[in-house]
Amino acid sequence: MHPTAARARPNLTQGPILQSLLRLAWPIVFGNVLQTGYQLVDAFWVGKLGAKAVAAVAVSFPVNFLLIALGSGFSVAGSVLVAQNFGARHPKMVNHVAAQALVLEIGLAAVLTVGAHLASPHILHLMGAGPDIFEQANQFQQVLFWGLTFNFGFLMFQALMRGVGEVKIPLYINLATLALNFGLDPFFIYGWGPIPQLGVAGTAVATLCTQVISVIAGLVVLLRGRSGIQLSYKGYRPDWTLMKRIFRLGAPSSVDLSARALGLSVLTTLAAGFGTEVLATYGIGSRIIALAIIPALGISLACSTLVAQNVGARNLPRALRTANYALGVSFSTLLVLGGLIWVAARPLVGFFLKGDAVVSEQAVEFVRIASLSLCFTGVQQTVSGAFRGVGNTLSAMVLTITGIWVFQFPAAWYLSRHTALGFRGIWWSFVVANVLISVIAGLWFWRGNWHGQDLADPLEPQVAAATSQEEKAS
Repeated sequence: MHPTAARARPNLTQGPILQSLLRLAWPIVFGNVLQTGYQLVDAFWVGKLGAKAVAAVAVSFPVNFLLIALGSGFSVAGSVLVAQNFGARHPKMVNHVAAQALVLEIGLAAVLTVGAHLASPHILHLMGAGPDIFEQANQFQQVLFWGLTFNFGFLMFQALMRGVGEVKIPLYINLATLALNFGLDPFFIYGWGPIPQLGVAGTAVATLCTQVISVIAGLVVLLRGRSGIQLSYKGYRPDWTLMKRIFRLGAPSSVDLSARALGLSVLTTLAAGFGTEVLATYGIGSRIIALAIIPALGISLACSTLVAQNVGARNLPRALRTANYALGVSFSTLLVLGGLIWVAARPLVGFFLKGDAVVSEQAVEFVRIASLSLCFTGVQQTVSGAFRGVGNTLSAMVLTITGIWVFQFPAAWYLSRHTALGFRGIWWSFVVANVLISVIAGLWFWRGNWHGQDLADPLEPQVAAATSQEEKAS
């Protein structure tokens, strides 16, 4: 690690907790908004092609989210282990963990890319895509699948940077590539000069181009070694023991995020059973809600990093206080944001769809219903972030599975199929699940034994192994 780079990183294990939390959280939140911005930009241009095009993208979104979730779990493991070792002031181990996690992530992505591309038509059949949108959805989805390797690579880059407290560089890369994506979309959708008219698939092509650029930029940052992590091709050897540890820590997070993604897929299938209009409504409404919970996700990630660094520094009381601060900030932020979204539901929906009054009205109703429970989402997300920070990814997984599969899907199925609410029962299932799971998460957290597993201990044998490997390579 570059010596000046290590000193330049903020010490998140000292000083005012709230200030550290906010300083780390706001770039993460903004960066996640920009990541979602890829989908929002695509939705903006696709919305101009009509409701069928919107439905084609909507039916593909949950599957892509599921695959990304599989990789995101291992990026969580990389971030937590880097943060714990960074908090313990073991820079050689930070570099070692980063290299091993990145290789593991890219290897997983390559396998998923090939399998998903070949299975794309079968996936759409299972999702219930109608013949009126099948071909558009398949073309769009297959291009997205080819971008998985680059998507995974940049997710891991962001996670590693977050682990050492460097959250602004990924933000700048996201900002630049999002602007480029917005400019490329119309060229690939409508065609220009030698570029053919690709329609819905053009949005995926534009995203793929910017994903490649993002990964290249991230690798340059890591290889230069001026931002808290120094990677090197020289003398690299797989550390199977560490990779197994990353896998054990990341697997529950992958199941966690995948369970959430599968839940969205099942809800999409449930919505598709009511026809293309309801599917389009769900696609628009779920995107707006996904955007709305980004602050909760950002605060959760910041909480996870701060807790992990303090665990590495052997300061568990400060880790606990950090989690308490994060809970208060997340709940109050989402409470205010939910009210603003309720008021602005109509213009928000209008941004994504023009010229279809029925779908627009249904989407406004969906957004207003779901916005009522956003503050409870903040509680569950923050508690899960605290669990992950101490390496207790299994408990975070249990919370997610309970919320989606024990509460939300059964509520959505029953309310939509067996009550007068009809398809609106799907909208109300968001409220039911968010409230119930937040109560369980809060009780679990305040019971006080959530931090029983400390994956930062022991560090010394791994540090010695990493040092020995580095000395052999030099």
